[in-house]
Amino acid sequence: MITVAALYVDPRGPYPSMPGVECWDEQRDARNYAGPHPVVAHPPCSRWCRLAKFVESRHGYRVGDDAGCFASALSAVRRWGGVLEHPAWSLAWGAHNLLEPRHGRSRLPARAWARTFDGEWVCELAQSAYGHECSKLTWLLLSGATPPAGTNWSRPRGRRVIGHMTRRADGSVFRRNADRINDDRAIHSPPAFAEFLVELARQCRSASNVTSLDSRRKPKGEGK
Repeated sequence: MITVAALYVDPRGPYPSMPGVECWDEQRDARNYAGPHPVVAHPPCSRWCRLAKFVESRHGYRVGDDAGCFASALSAVRRWGGVLEHPAWSLAWGAHNLLEPRHGRSRLPARAWARTFDGEWVCELAQSAYGHECSKLTWLLLSGATPPAGTNWSRPRGRRVIGHMTRRADGSVFRRNADRINDDRAIHSPPAFAEFLVELARQCRSASNVTSLDSRRKPKGEGK
């Protein structure tokens, strides 16, 4: 069995009980991960979510100020192979020049993996398709493997909502009187989704075969 490193995970979540998974929680500090296993990365999202700009204006916590966690997770996925997960519409995608998994300017996502210019893959999934109580749309970035054909693209309507996210981007209410969850169930991946991500990581090429893309990524402004 190929060992997979699960980065930035909660020790109370599904990963510690999964065979062949090496867990890196907050105490272990996943920024120190140095290989050699492919990874499943769940970097913290509070400074990158859709409310991050509101929180910055209201409480002063700067957008993207996550102590380098997302950048470290992205680097680990690209170096060792694996998959990175973040909430849909994560501001980290734009900050790191990642392809958003949707059609051009449309807000409607494709029910398919999209390949980036760097040879990586991105997509949007609903965690409700894997058993979450909420719809919980999620963006994935996969590096070092070809996505499987069996990805679940269904979008069951969640029975609950997370926190106060009951409004659309234009402010209109879409789940009035919906039950909310604010405990660990909101942040933990459902077991079936965690298993899906671990299997994605196991399909990635070994570290010795993962081609470094750093030399092909030009810094901003280069070539002008």
